[in-house]
Amino acid sequence: MAGELILVVDDEMEIRDLVYRYLARENYRVVTADCGVAALHMAFKHQPDLIILDILLPDYDGIEVCYQLRTRTSVPVLFLSCKDADEDKILGLGVGGDDYITKPFSPGELVARVKAHLRRANLSEMDEDSSQVLRFPGLEIDLASYTVRVGDENITLPAKEFEILSLLAKTPNRLFRTEQLYNQVWKEHSIGDTRTVMVHISNLRKKIEKDPANPSYILTVRGIGYKFNTN
Repeated sequence: MAGELILVVDDEMEIRDLVYRYLARENYRVVTADCGVAALHMAFKHQPDLIILDILLPDYDGIEVCYQLRTRTSVPVLFLSCKDADEDKILGLGVGGDDYITKPFSPGELVARVKAHLRRANLSEMDEDSSQVLRFPGLEIDLASYTVRVGDENITLPAKEFEILSLLAKTPNRLFRTEQLYNQVWKEHSIGDTRTVMVHISNLRKKIEKDPANPSYILTVRGIGYKFNTN
C-alpha cells in the first residue's frame, strides 16, 4: 500500500529530485539526504520503511552507512550506484543491502522494485503465521517481530536474510533450488543470477552458525540449492 515513508540518499540533487517525483506520484512520503551523516540522522530520526542509498557519497560511502544502519534496523536498503562490477554488488549485499540498482537507471524500474520490497514487507506482517515462533536446538525465529535468537543472544538480521531463513525453516529438510529462493523472496525471476542468494546465505551463516564453514542449520546441496537441516 502507498503512504510508506522512503528515505532517498544521493549527493546529486538531480537524482534526488527525480526519484522524489516518481515516488511522490505513487503517493509515497519521501525524505532526502545528500551525505552519509545526514542519511544516518534521518534514518534514525524518521524510521523510514525503505531506504534508497547511493554508494558514492561525499563523506561516508554507502557501504559504511549501510553497515551502521544494520546495527539498529533491518529496514530494506536498495543501493543505487554507478559501479556495476560483480564485486561491488557482492560487497553491497554483503553488508546487508537488499537490492542493487546501477546508474543510469529506469525510474519506472526503481519504483517497481520499491513496491516489490514494500509489498513483501507488508505481506509478512499480515501472514497468518505471524504469531508463530519457530524453535530449533539453539535457535529461535520469531516471525511476528522479525527477530532471531541464537543461544542466549538476540541477532538482528536484514529483511532479506530473515525472509530466506524463515522460508527455509518453515519447511525443514525441503530442498529449495537457488532460483526458487530468489523468486520467492525477491518476488521476481532470477534470470540466472544466483550470486545474490549465495551472498545472503553466506552472511546468514556467519550470524547463526557456530562454524559457518561447516553449517548445522542451512546446508548446501551442491549444484542445486539449500535446505534447513533438523537432523
